[in-house]
Amino acid sequence: MDEQPEILSFVKAMASADRLRIIGILVRGRGTQSEIAEQLHLPVRDVFNHLAFLVHVGVVNETDGVYDLDERAIEALARGQFEGKRAAYVPAEDEQEDVRKVLKNYLNADGTLKQIPPKGGKLLILLNFIVDVFSFDTNYTEKEVNTLLRRFHLDTAALRRYLVDSGLMARKSDGTKYWRVKKEAE
Repeated sequence: MDEQPEILSFVKAMASADRLRIIGILVRGRGTQSEIAEQLHLPVRDVFNHLAFLVHVGVVNETDGVYDLDERAIEALARGQFEGKRAAYVPAEDEQEDVRKVLKNYLNADGTLKQIPPKGGKLLILLNFIVDVFSFDTNYTEKEVNTLLRRFHLDTAALRRYLVDSGLMARKSDGTKYWRVKKEAE
């Protein structure tokens, strides 16, 4: 899914209180690292790291050490990720008939779940569909996992648990890190 890195970067950018405070300052006008650090009572190094990430995401521009907010970029990212209708889900032609039937019965036109089925084959089919939003070789925080799963259903805790229990995803025992598991070729 091509939009995944963009949404993850957007979520990471907006999930930090200090980054939001920096954006708040830049809404009022341009500023240098030291000016922003002074206003927020933060070390310049921390402000530098936050600004570098915001520049990387594309919501802040830097010219000769002066930073300003790209309000259009923020608006476009937010609109692109959270507004508008989602493309209708249409099962792929090459999917097995039983998989197509389960997806058709349990998914709304926008790809959200009508309901989470009880444990069994139908649940596993849906979990295999859902897990595709996660990239291999990428670590996710619980917050990032919840953000991605919320696109399918509000009960993110159940979906998270089912993905781990089914072996499609794994997590550290303290729940701080999740990752998609590669299935070995049979």
